[in-house]
Amino acid sequence: MKTVGLVVEYNPLHNGHLYHFQEAKRVTGADACVIVMSGNFLQRGEPALVSKWARAEMALAVGVDLVLELPVPFATATAELFAHGAISLLDRLGVVDCICFGSESGELVWLDRLATLLATEPAAFSAALKDGLSTGMAYPTAYAQAATRLMQAEGYGELALDQPNNILGLNYLLSLKRLQSDMQAVTIKRQKAGYHQETITDAQIASATAIRKMIFGKGKMNIAQGADLSALSAYLPPSTVDILIREFASGHGPMSWERFVHPLFHRLLLQSPAQLAEYLEVGEGIEHRLKQTAKTAQSVEQLLKQVKTRRFTWNRLQRMLLAILLDVRKTDAAQMHLKNGAAYARVLGFSEQGQKLLRLAKAKARIPVYTKVVDGLHPMLDVDLSAAAVYRLAQPKQGDDPFREEYRRSPLARSSTASSHDAQTSGATALAAKPASN
Repeated sequence: MKTVGLVVEYNPLHNGHLYHFQEAKRVTGADACVIVMSGNFLQRGEPALVSKWARAEMALAVGVDLVLELPVPFATATAELFAHGAISLLDRLGVVDCICFGSESGELVWLDRLATLLATEPAAFSAALKDGLSTGMAYPTAYAQAATRLMQAEGYGELALDQPNNILGLNYLLSLKRLQSDMQAVTIKRQKAGYHQETITDAQIASATAIRKMIFGKGKMNIAQGADLSALSAYLPPSTVDILIREFASGHGPMSWERFVHPLFHRLLLQSPAQLAEYLEVGEGIEHRLKQTAKTAQSVEQLLKQVKTRRFTWNRLQRMLLAILLDVRKTDAAQMHLKNGAAYARVLGFSEQGQKLLRLAKAKARIPVYTKVVDGLHPMLDVDLSAAAVYRLAQPKQGDDPFREEYRRSPLARSSTASSHDAQTSGATALAAKPASN
């Protein structure tokens, strides 16, 4: 059984994602598809529109076979760590033959060549990156400039390294090389809507950014919470629309940063700048600006706008706030050894084909594969569980015992997704696995 792996967020799953999934299977000739999906918090440092369980259900509904959760410390990290966490997870699962990612260029040759050069961390690149940062450039800008110089020395011209999917694709390839993975890489050109594009210019394809803007009432269609989502039906699979309607009606969304304003500001005001500096991503004096601004800002968005500088990108600031909200400190990150990659795989859902893959992973995986969880299995998983509770408590309506929801849940099954939201028995189940190699 040939299997293709995808790295996704599905916030929410739209027609562009469906195209990527279908094309990935077609161009690779895969019989099955495994996705690694961010959980309740995302790479740009923001909460997901709806929970990971709802988004896993969206994936299963369109034909994905196995949904795995990307641990929070990777899912909310820089592009390099995000990619390394996802690719190492797919690689160590032992059942994925190839990966397929979307890119603005649709070209693998120059991305692969650049990844080959960067895998050895050449001195010329490191020096150029340091020079850029010393002038006050944001890290992504300095990185793109240094990488472009490296490739120009190889005879290449200007590169589109300011495009988010190209950047992620480069880091997927870089991780494959550093892991010496046998998985092959394929890229598909992103179609019709850019990653950050807020306007809709096509009859069927819109970016997730534009869709979320419509949902929160900032688009021309002005879709309000609890309103009819039929205006989105042209851009989303019917199953996605149905799941969003259900989640919003039940008070489980839509989620945004403003849902977390009280716990976030409580942490900011409770701690000194020195204490704030202990959190992941916080540094270079920004802790003083965060502390001072929290005393007057009326919303998370206002806080971000007032703290924003040329040095700190919006996404980096959001990741700082997430680390503070979720209580993830630099010492915690060190204990998790993020550079070693994924240490486990947690299953969120599967199809009948996915069950076959899980049985195969029992013999081949180099990391434990969890279908049930308890505390203490791994420090990174403890962060996942804590983050899930924070997310659940910020939802507009609370169900029974939200703190222990994660422990009670079993993976979703495609044939019974409607009933799989019910709480099930607790406990920890790990498929037998070989130890991971670093």
